[in-house]
Amino acid sequence: MSEDETTLADLSAARKRFLSLVEDIRPDLHRYCARMVGSVMDGEDIVQDALARAYYELSALKQLPALRAWLFRIAHNRALDYLRRYDHRMREPLDAALDVAADTALNPEDNLIRDEELHATLSRFLELPPAQRSCVILKDVLGYSLDEVSDMLDLTVPAVKAALHRGRSRLREHSAETTTRMRSPRTISPTLARYADLFNARDWDAVRAMLVDEVKLDLVSRERRYGRRDFEVYFTNYGRWSGWHMIPGWVDGREALIVVCEPPAPPRRYFVQVTCVGDRIAEIRDFIHVPYISEDATVETENPGICTNTSTNVIARLTE
Repeated sequence: MSEDETTLADLSAARKRFLSLVEDIRPDLHRYCARMVGSVMDGEDIVQDALARAYYELSALKQLPALRAWLFRIAHNRALDYLRRYDHRMREPLDAALDVAADTALNPEDNLIRDEELHATLSRFLELPPAQRSCVILKDVLGYSLDEVSDMLDLTVPAVKAALHRGRSRLREHSAETTTRMRSPRTISPTLARYADLFNARDWDAVRAMLVDEVKLDLVSRERRYGRRDFEVYFTNYGRWSGWHMIPGWVDGREALIVVCEPPAPPRRYFVQVTCVGDRIAEIRDFIHVPYISEDATVETENPGICTNTSTNVIARLTE
């Protein structure tokens, strides 16, 4: 083995050890980030960004930090960077959101809303300023204690209580004001529909013909590939796996493919995001290796029977 090959092997082994170290924390990080930005797919991007940052910083530390709190602080900051960068609603500065008397006590009734927040749509949390959003997600959705939330966000416990008090009050107000709105009719783009039909038919030659020459494949959290030739293993492994089909639809309001397994295979679901340019495919992002993102997604299709906001896990490998 050459020196370059040895170096790459060592780096690959180190990356695998790090990902194994954070494996149990990663789903909670995603639930937090997805609610902070209102999208399971953007939330996963932020998780990966945060883990990359943590991996880089870890080598400079003299001792291993309290991993969960440290990772949440990094993910929180990356989520705020994302919100600022893409001009999302940031209704109040972080400090202004905490403008409540420091000794504000939590109302006993506040505990009663936890079930409601566990099942709230991601977009509902965007109604809150960042600090309130963070505290409500960590306390009411993920179930962390006040002390843990304080440590993760680097806030005092009274400040956490203040943000929770205001955030919960705002959510109640928004919930009371919510009225049923008629959704504008939507139709699936012809390119996505054709791609799904050809993929379901296992017509790989026709699928390849839809790809631009420099097509990108992102097996999220696993690997990236570029160009048509690099897609062979991807298609081959999908061809070997039976009992699945792709349904065009929307995930958190974005066009995507919902991959569903049919009986007698175990029920399971995940997503594939396809970027179309005219009648060609420029990029494919397959989320098969991060099944936890399905748990919080709002899924819609043209068939009401497929709509759901939860999903079961999928266990499969498309590359070796």
